[in-house]
Amino acid sequence: MIRVLLADDQPLVRAGLSALLNAEKDVEVVGVAADGAEALDLATELVPDVACLDIRMPKMDGIDVAARICGPDASPAVPVLILTTFDIDDYVFRALEAGVAGFLLKDSDPEEILRAIHHIAAGHGTLDRTLTRRIVAEYVERRRLRPVTATRGIDVLTARERDILLLLAQGMSNEQIAGALVVEVTTVKSHLARMLPKLGVQSRLQAAVWAYQNRVVTVDDAPR
Repeated sequence: MIRVLLADDQPLVRAGLSALLNAEKDVEVVGVAADGAEALDLATELVPDVACLDIRMPKMDGIDVAARICGPDASPAVPVLILTTFDIDDYVFRALEAGVAGFLLKDSDPEEILRAIHHIAAGHGTLDRTLTRRIVAEYVERRRLRPVTATRGIDVLTARERDILLLLAQGMSNEQIAGALVVEVTTVKSHLARMLPKLGVQSRLQAAVWAYQNRVVTVDDAPR
């Protein structure tokens, strides 16, 4: 079972997400919070597999909570999916810096939200594809981040791994990558499992940022 913590200050949203997730055979909502402080307490107490956090909440916003539960000092770390109605750049930049595993808008299809939770629980990240070009690329440019050297360098990736990294950085899901490369989804997952350690990253979201930092993919390559 994938154990999920939900945090949102709107009762209707909490009820809707809880119903959506609990309807899945392999997902269980183990905690529900109405504000950031309660979310932090529950995340510390329950240590869920995934914490789905809203951004704007009373007492503490979702990104501040994320920084506490999934940042480098968190032990044990709880993977975070930010679900919000706001696609404001600074929010997403803060979320990336906090170390979240994923970022989706609340108007995403239910299937996309469920897929994101499964991906994150499996150790992968996700990013709303419509945000990829504007967010990840601008995040790198605005912060003027220095290139991050891979554990053994980009040359250690196979040709297929490079293909997957390029498509991943464009915001494609595993299913979309499989379709583009005409391979099975399990094949894509196997390549990702081998590729991420080579890049020195822990999630597909971090791999996307790495790809922009190191010019493996540029703004012009990303979807508009």
